Amino acid sequence: MRNISLIIGREFRERVMKKSFIFTTILVPLFMLAMGAAPSLIMAFAEGETHHIKVVDESGIVAERLASNKEVVFDLSKRDLAESLVAMSQDEECFGVLYIGKDIVANPNDARLYTTSSSSMTLEASIAEQIESIIEKERLKQYDIENLEAILAQVEASVHLATFRTDKDEEGAATSAIASSLAGMVLGFLLYFILAIYGSMVMQSVIEEKSSRILEVMVSTVKPFEMLMGKILGVALVAALQVAVWGVLIMLFSAAILPAIMPENMMASVEAVQSGADISALATQQDIDPEMLTAMASLLDTGHLAMIVGVVLLFLVGGFLLYASLYAAIGASVDQAQDAQQLTSVVTLPIILAFVVMMVVMKDPNSPLVFWASMIPFTSPIVMVARIPSDIPMWEIAVSLVVLYITFTLCVWGAAKIYKIGIFMHGTKPKLKDLWRWLKN
Repeated sequence: MRNISLIIGREFRERVMKKSFIFTTILVPLFMLAMGAAPSLIMAFAEGETHHIKVVDESGIVAERLASNKEVVFDLSKRDLAESLVAMSQDEECFGVLYIGKDIVANPNDARLYTTSSSSMTLEASIAEQIESIIEKERLKQYDIENLEAILAQVEASVHLATFRTDKDEEGAATSAIASSLAGMVLGFLLYFILAIYGSMVMQSVIEEKSSRILEVMVSTVKPFEMLMGKILGVALVAALQVAVWGVLIMLFSAAILPAIMPENMMASVEAVQSGADISALATQQDIDPEMLTAMASLLDTGHLAMIVGVVLLFLVGGFLLYASLYAAIGASVDQAQDAQQLTSVVTLPIILAFVVMMVVMKDPNSPLVFWASMIPFTSPIVMVARIPSDIPMWEIAVSLVVLYITFTLCVWGAAKIYKIGIFMHGTKPKLKDLWRWLKN
């Protein structure tokens, strides 16, 4: 154990003290938050150019009902289309000419936009939407229904569906499918990249030490199994530390920063939901989407976040130890990284498969495919972590963890046998059958 602890300490310090580790641990979460907020900030502060458009309306029912805004200003043209196009070419402020045909109600496609330069998709969609609304109202008038607009305003409804889990308690707990799916996708992506990046890091380290013959010197005082365990456990601690720091930052954001920047009425509603208030009534009173209210209540529940972070760490450590042992065995069996491509494809295939299955979690986190993928140890670290925010039964998580760590133990035992022989093999490019032979021996 002393030799293993020494190797763990060396691997841990070597990676934690690097500037790249500090950069990815501290700045990556801030970068992700900035990327998430960037679209909203851009839309809020970016002001596009106002487009002046002349309208040639032969139908006589569209031009006067077109509403101008910051993006587009409509001006009724008293000239015909040809004259308006000539005037447009001479007027620098005029961006384009909108032509509305005489039979626009019967033929909605009888509308054309002429511009002096390229237009945007949003501008064209905005104009088309207004014309569609006008045509629909004109068609409804043909039914000769009195106070039609008032009737349509009264019957218009917007449904915000509140969802409750009755399997958690007697009254039912409010849940947010959108928030759970997005959180699951983020966690699944996180585990996917950590397993791929840190696993290959272990393999590359073993290859470098084998090429420099350091392993042959170390094996005189340290058993191959101790070297293998020390290396993968040391790197596993680095990955776990990084995720733990991210988890602490998320909980600090949830407990301190988010409540300070939220509007008071929203914060009061969230606290009421956490206290067991009727979410449907609160959403109606405050005119808030129940889905959004539920998602914010979950995000501000630091106890729930701490539980998720803890379970994610367990799957991260188990999944990493499983794959790191396989990567280390491959690294010990080759002399150069190029020689390991064929062997690493066998190891990375389950990771890619788990990533693909993770996409299905958003559609149905309890489908048979997702369930069994979250139980199979080679895919469970990613798939199960993507399911956890959906509040799945604890027995599924427990069974998946037990199977994962049992499989890890067996893989380390087999990887150690390959590692023991591979570190002394030079000048050969082993194949899968060679690894199988080393394993049996």
